[in-house]
Amino acid sequence: MNGQIKNICCIGAGYVGGPTMSVLAAHCPDIQVNVVDINHERIKNWNDPNLQNLPIYEPGLGSIVGRCRGKNLHFSTDLQRHISLADMIFISVNTPTKTKGIGAGQASDLKWVESSARQVASYAQGHTIVVEKSTLPVRTAEVIKEILNTSQPALTMQSEVPTFDILSNPEFLSEGSAVKDLEDPDRVLIGGENNNAIKALSEIYRNWVDEDKILHTNIWSSELAKLTANAFLAQRISSINSISALCEATGADVREVARAIGSDSRIGSRFLDSGPGFGGSCFKKDILNLVYLSRFFGLPEVADFWEGVVHLNTWHQKRVSHLIVKKLFGTLAGKKIAVLGFAFKANTNDTRESAAIQICKDLQNEGAILFIHDPRVSAKQIAIDLGSEPIDKVSGAFKQLTLYKDGDWSSVDQISDAAKDADAILLLTEWEEYSQLNWVKIAKQMRKPAWVFDSRSIINHKKVIEAGLNFWRVGDGSNWEV
Repeated sequence: MNGQIKNICCIGAGYVGGPTMSVLAAHCPDIQVNVVDINHERIKNWNDPNLQNLPIYEPGLGSIVGRCRGKNLHFSTDLQRHISLADMIFISVNTPTKTKGIGAGQASDLKWVESSARQVASYAQGHTIVVEKSTLPVRTAEVIKEILNTSQPALTMQSEVPTFDILSNPEFLSEGSAVKDLEDPDRVLIGGENNNAIKALSEIYRNWVDEDKILHTNIWSSELAKLTANAFLAQRISSINSISALCEATGADVREVARAIGSDSRIGSRFLDSGPGFGGSCFKKDILNLVYLSRFFGLPEVADFWEGVVHLNTWHQKRVSHLIVKKLFGTLAGKKIAVLGFAFKANTNDTRESAAIQICKDLQNEGAILFIHDPRVSAKQIAIDLGSEPIDKVSGAFKQLTLYKDGDWSSVDQISDAAKDADAILLLTEWEEYSQLNWVKIAKQMRKPAWVFDSRSIINHKKVIEAGLNFWRVGDGSNWEV
């Protein structure tokens, strides 16, 4: 490849492609960045002139899109045109877990990756650097490479056959802080075989990332590093959640235990916050992919180890819902539970694999009537995740519980609507506003004896107890019943 990168195309305008390309465009004003997607509605929302309907909520993202869009950041459905113009193409499409066939339930479904590679092979011109940005199984680069080198170009009038270099550049973003993670990453990992291609991508990142944070590996190590990073983080979450159950049984406090072990420099304090279980688009999917790969390569003991991390997470979510049933006299039939938070974590509207989904379904199966509040997740998305429609949208005057059947749910805009006549409040997402609630006021609205279940340890337990409410928080062996 000759010269600098002047035109970048990113296939996929989702949680990775959109924010990554926005930050890249902000730091590289001389590069034209085109984000393309076949989803017309998603592209329409990225182009919303008022920035109110961006398909992804991330703190700081809207202002970056507003500054760059229409200058050197563009969102389009014209894949052919922007692939043909690009010097560098990022593949940033979804890689869900297969639901049928070989590897169902564990292996990644690479149909969108393959489709993207075929589009690149058809429309690319000259020499193009193709960058894996999606989370992929080890050796996927070989598949992409074979497709690119053997497919017949669609543009038969080209004077030369297109050529390609393949790089792996996995994302290590944490939803809710994606912009911060992109602006100041712990590391940027680039795996590849061609030094010139590696250098070209490194030069782009050097516009805002310190050189010592840009790591070069072979392409297979880069692909495996992404899966391994997520597996290690998820393993820490399952580990501390297992200890939280032991703390509740013995009278210990998991926060004190976490502080004690986190002060050990060999362990560190990150990802030692006990909660309702890990969620998001990556952790479960990537661990199951690691399980599948381990079994494929004849390593059943390795597969069993990592599969245990997922099993513990599922058990822990069930443990929370079973505990609620126990505390509410063994039955939830006809009882109202206010659910605070549905996103898998704060500062995102993403609900993929959110612990709230399984916990709410468990509560519905027990007959609970759920009133769900989340500042960023829409009722439409909640309905998709729960697989059922809400009875209505509660706003203003509260509808009597007699209008609801066991297992029904509603979405609420006001927490007061959720709390009125509720038997319990269950906090599932650590939105800051939930840590500042007026519990004296809320307690007056609830049906006694009432419970508050804090799965995120962000509520001031003293204020809850003083308001005359029973209290439980994850990993706390104290008896907070009033």
